[in-house]
Order: sequence, then structure tokens, then C-alpha cells
Amino acid sequence: MLQQYKNILAPVDGSKATEPVLEKAIEVAKRNDTHLDILNVLEVNQFSDSYGGAVSGDVIYRLVEDVQNRLESLKQQAEKAGVKDVDIHVRFGNPKPVISREFPHDHGNELIVMGTTGLNAVERLMVGSVTNYVSRNADVDVLIVKVNQK
Repeated sequence: MLQQYKNILAPVDGSKATEPVLEKAIEVAKRNDTHLDILNVLEVNQFSDSYGGAVSGDVIYRLVEDVQNRLESLKQQAEKAGVKDVDIHVRFGNPKPVISREFPHDHGNELIVMGTTGLNAVERLMVGSVTNYVSRNADVDVLIVKVNQK
């Protein structure tokens, strides 16, 4: 029996994986005639580490505004492609638990569509791949889109 998904999550981060992940999520959402959530998780501690803890509210506000605008254009892309029900979301926190459990639990997602890591081998060893973590820890199905690493 073919699995019918009613609610799909596509976490994106603005990397080169975003486009192929969105294309696959659109394809699956259309095939299932279902809802699509597009999510970007902002890791707050990346700002405090990078800027010595002196990040103003204005900087974060502008960043969220930029992410929101990018997500809005991804939403329009999905709608133009034929997905009838699309929502966009920005969350703060560690992407690993947010994508694998917290967001799907809050929004009833049954499938997570995400790309292979954008990290190099050393970064994967040091911080671990979000995709790897999600595939091992998610309570729902995970579809991993192979992203050309060239």
C-alpha cells in the first residue's frame, strides 16, 4: 500500500541544498495533495559565538526579516508549482531537536524532506550533520534528497 502523507515538512537553511529539497518537497506534496510547511531554524548561539555576545535586537530583527522574505519567495514558488496549502516558519533554537521532533510534534508533520549535509568531513566530525541526527531521531519518515556537492 502506498503511503499517503497529509503534512510535509521541508526544513531549509539557504544553502545550495534549499532548491533541490524544495523541488522534491513540492513534488511529494503535489502527489499527495497535501499541506507543506517550509521551515528555517536560526541557531541563536551562532550569533553570540560569532559576535562575542554583542548582538543587538536590530541585527536579529533584520536577519529574521531577511529569512522571512526568502521563505516567502519559496512559498510563492511552491504555490506556482501547484501546492495549494503552504505555510512558512522561522524558529530559534538547535536545528537538530527542532527539525527531528519539536516542529513535527507541534504541526503534525508525517514526512520530513531534507538535503544531505552542506558540511565538509571535518565539520561533520566536529558538530555532526543535522540530516544524520534527524534521520536517526525523528519520530516520522525522513526523505533525504541527495544534493550535488560540487
